[in-house]
Amino acid sequence: MTRALIVVDVQNDFCEGGSMGVDGGAAVAQSITDLVGHGRAGYDAVVATKDWHVDPGEHFADPEVGADFVNTWPVHCVADTDGAGFHEALAIAVDEVFLKGRTTASYTGFDGGAAADESILLGEWLAARDVTEVDVVGLATDHCVRATALDAHRAGFTTRVLLDHCAGVAPDTTEAAIAEMSAAGITVE
Repeated sequence: MTRALIVVDVQNDFCEGGSMGVDGGAAVAQSITDLVGHGRAGYDAVVATKDWHVDPGEHFADPEVGADFVNTWPVHCVADTDGAGFHEALAIAVDEVFLKGRTTASYTGFDGGAAADESILLGEWLAARDVTEVDVVGLATDHCVRATALDAHRAGFTTRVLLDHCAGVAPDTTEAAIAEMSAAGITVE
C-alpha cells in the first residue's frame, strides 16, 4: 500500500487575517508542520492544493451585492498574490502543488492541475505513483476538505480525514460535513 497526505488550501486568505480567514487556520498550518516534521511521517507522497483564482467568474461576489457564502464569496486566493500563498507556519516539503479554480469555482483538490504541468490532475498524479490510501488535512473542513475527501473516496482511494489537522468555518456545516463524509465510507478521526 502506498499512502499520500493531501494538504488542502492552507493559504493566507483562509487563515486569520485573510479575506476569508477560518478561526484556527494558523494553528492547522502549524499542526500539519508538526505532523509531517522534517521527514515524511510515513507518507510515500505529500501534496498540497491551492485555490488559485485568475478569473473565477461568479465565484467572486459582486461587491455591491455581497457574498452569499454558498455560491458567491469575497475575493480570495487571487493567483500570484500573498493571499494565495501558503501560511508561513506550513513549513513542509511537498512533492507537488495542485492549483484549482483558475477560471471557475472549485472546491475539490481533484480539479487541480499540477503547478509543474497543469494538464496533470491530482487523481492522475496519485495513481501514477500507485497511491492507494490518502489522508486529507487542511482548510476548511466543511468546504474544500470535505469536497476533496469525497472525491478521493469516489476515485477509489481509501480515505481518512484527520480532524486534528483541519478547521471548519462554522460548527453546523462542519458537523454536517463530518456526517456526510462518514456516511460515504470515509474514516474521520
